[in-house]
Amino acid sequence: MAKLSERLNRLAPSATLVMSQKSSEMRAQGIDVINLSVGEPDFNTPDGIKESAKQAIDDNYSKYSPVPGYPGLRKAIAEKLQRENGLTYAPEEILVSNGAKQAVCNTVMALIDDGDEVIIPAPYWVSYPQMVKLAGGTPVIVPTGFGQNFKMTAAQLEAAITPATRMLILCSPSNPTGSVYSRQELEALAQVVLAHDDLFVIADEIYEHINYTGRHESIAQFEGMKDRTIIINGVSKAYAMTGWRIGYMAAPLWIVKGCNKLQGQYTSGPCSVSQKAAEAAYTQSQDCVEQMRQAFERRRDLIVQLASDIPGLEVNKPEGAFYLFPKCSSYYGSNFNGRVINTSTDLALYLLEEAHVATVGGDAFGDPECFRMSYATSDDNIREAMSRIRQALAQLKK
Repeated sequence: MAKLSERLNRLAPSATLVMSQKSSEMRAQGIDVINLSVGEPDFNTPDGIKESAKQAIDDNYSKYSPVPGYPGLRKAIAEKLQRENGLTYAPEEILVSNGAKQAVCNTVMALIDDGDEVIIPAPYWVSYPQMVKLAGGTPVIVPTGFGQNFKMTAAQLEAAITPATRMLILCSPSNPTGSVYSRQELEALAQVVLAHDDLFVIADEIYEHINYTGRHESIAQFEGMKDRTIIINGVSKAYAMTGWRIGYMAAPLWIVKGCNKLQGQYTSGPCSVSQKAAEAAYTQSQDCVEQMRQAFERRRDLIVQLASDIPGLEVNKPEGAFYLFPKCSSYYGSNFNGRVINTSTDLALYLLEEAHVATVGGDAFGDPECFRMSYATSDDNIREAMSRIRQALAQLKK
């Protein structure tokens, strides 16, 4: 009997992509759906970056690229890390991949063996536990929750560590919550990591530049942590380049060499033209990054205000990224026209079908009390979406 592999059967589909697909199907039927489900800037890639890509085509950058990426791009990334983060990496300690998602998966596949445990604070990005399962590892989920602003404490980390623990995956600024770890919070976590041999940290910093605290802090900055940290970043969010598919890791050379070996077997080097565009992103003026950050901050303030005015929602004020993750559990057990809301996924489907607004239930992110909305869309869309959500929630009765 023909069947898919057990490895594949262990995986769950991406909930964010499922909701985005549902909204696209409704739009194709002529329904006016506002999509707050997908984490994608609504801005176009800045013109200077696009011009560099056009020039790369004219200059015949159309051959296979080196597996770890062009030397010029790796050098530009190393210079960015020194300039912006005070971290010194050689270009050889950088590996460029087909998006930050591949960089995370490369790292997990390179470092995790069957039975190894990986600590993942919840709420988490939907793909982290699935990648760990794909590698044969065991995700160890540490709930944080609304009351502690969705951030794991050093005490929680220490309590979760066992002899089988090999890795911690930390995302700051966070998808799905927008929470940002402070320097002090990261230093406390670093002290716990350093007290345990052979414990590594994936620091997913893809939302680094969408930060409203004034400064991004990396766990790699503390003494001893650079050797234990794999920084993941890329151009998707900061430069509105999601479709260009360029991410990278910065890590100890032995890890980079291992991931280079892996990447060489299943994708080889990233798109040549996209790499030249990414090099321009890191070396040209950064004014576009700040302009987009300011727009996201304005939208953050708008959606927080509108959501806070909706009865039954508990709302925190995210410090980064472009997501709101309100607590919605007060609606569980309510119904409309016989349709009962028991979970955040139920609520998200209800909002899609009744309000024509696409969101994602918190179940997929490891927090069943909340749901995620992306405010990477226009002010007008935010206002209209929140008006529709308010009306739809008002229809629910217990």
